[in-house]
Amino acid sequence: MELSVNTPNVKLSDKYIETKYDYQYTTAVQDSNNIVVNNNTENLVFRTERKVPKLGVMLVGWGGNNGSTFTAGVIANRLGLSWPTKRGTQTANWFGSVTQASTVRIADGVYLPLARLLPTVNPNDIVIDGWDISGSDLAEATERAQVLEPALQQQLKPYLSNLKPRPAIFNQEFIAENQKSRADNVLKGSKYEQVQQIMNDIDDFKAKEGLDKIIVLWTANTERFSSLLEGVNDTLANLKAAIKSGHEEISPSTLFAFAAISKGCTYINGSPQNTFVPGLIEYAEQENVFIAGDDFKSGQTKIKSVLVDFLVSAGIKPVSIVSYNHLGNNDGKNLSAPEQFRSKEISKSNVVDDMVESNSILFKPGEKPDHVVVIKYVPYVGDSKRALDEYTSEIMMGGLNTIVIHNTCEDSLLASPLILDLIILGELFTRIQVKRQDWSDDKYTGFHPVLSVLSYLCKAPLVPNGTPIVNALFRQRACIENILRACVGLPPDTCMTLEHRLPFLIPAVAEEPKTKKLKLANGH
Repeated sequence: MELSVNTPNVKLSDKYIETKYDYQYTTAVQDSNNIVVNNNTENLVFRTERKVPKLGVMLVGWGGNNGSTFTAGVIANRLGLSWPTKRGTQTANWFGSVTQASTVRIADGVYLPLARLLPTVNPNDIVIDGWDISGSDLAEATERAQVLEPALQQQLKPYLSNLKPRPAIFNQEFIAENQKSRADNVLKGSKYEQVQQIMNDIDDFKAKEGLDKIIVLWTANTERFSSLLEGVNDTLANLKAAIKSGHEEISPSTLFAFAAISKGCTYINGSPQNTFVPGLIEYAEQENVFIAGDDFKSGQTKIKSVLVDFLVSAGIKPVSIVSYNHLGNNDGKNLSAPEQFRSKEISKSNVVDDMVESNSILFKPGEKPDHVVVIKYVPYVGDSKRALDEYTSEIMMGGLNTIVIHNTCEDSLLASPLILDLIILGELFTRIQVKRQDWSDDKYTGFHPVLSVLSYLCKAPLVPNGTPIVNALFRQRACIENILRACVGLPPDTCMTLEHRLPFLIPAVAEEPKTKKLKLANGH
């Protein structure tokens, strides 16, 4: 299905889709008595490269639950596999992926898969490699994860048993002690030598598979937060020196990210630790390489970013949010250590701030709901995470409203489609450039290297300095959708639908059935 937009503002060539677009936004100055608003219009041109590259993905933590499940999902969908379950035959799909399983409204009754708005990578064509501290092949890793049905695992075994992770960086100071027994596939040498080896691995994968681009994505254990130290990781120069000297506060994830940026590879952080220290962000900006994160937003936190937005938008004041989780996969085992749990607690706790700060009627300056997050490791439940949330809110005249949600989610089956979306959208945005209409073509520029447009998929969105953090899920998705719409010459979907609300805008074809219906009624 091809999308064609009849407008003089879109120009197609063999190489590009070029679209003239008038971007309208407001700025405002507020004091205690007045708000003065300026309406602004920027006349822009979006240019999207049409050629879809041969894309490789390198996963840090390839042999974990998420990495093995994602790889199995790509292969199962590529082969169109089906397998028996106690509920009947199941066929491979990408349910849970916003790019593959959600649609965009084009016009009344006309919807298009989001991934079809612009040329995007086909999941079946993605080539996968990666690193893991465990040397188990992907068939063994999938069996150990206990996420997929045994019948599917057996079908995939011949394809997964040939995939073996490359040795990874292991530093016991950053992950829980209970992970040490898994670490039989680790890189030796200094931190500088480890970075060089990761860069060599990227080069080797690219050459061996004949790839155009590689995206590196962290889906390994949650690390403790790194200390932000002056003279160590606060600037790029200091970070480079700290890596060479092997400073103890340079984490494995920062080393992987540094290596990826050095090779021009987009780097995505799927865990909550502070991988992107100031010196690393400076490096991404200097090399104009995308980085994005932090922490996959899959189940409980995604609901939170919807429900609190609903409550505050409805004029209801949430005063207490208590989130309890227990899970039994290796992620839960690692998070049973206090320092690693603290990283996760921070990413989960800040997701309501922008919604609270948007309503000064309900909340005084600095006021926030009581927000508590608890995670417990219960081995028996495996990857099937249990989440219990209690939202207590103040309503009219001192009344209280309490909403309790129990959510059982198969963790890796929610996270794997998010990994796919981060990869596909992360690659797509490397092919989109923008300039002002009155600028020459050498003034085209890409998005800021901190790719905040991917915030929809992350618990703790990483944004450039001075950029407001948005956690409300509807706004995050609307951002992605409306940028893609702009690239093909479609206006943003404002939800106003004035063509159905104002008589002089209602087209004649819409009145035809109404006229006929009236005649039939009178005829009776």
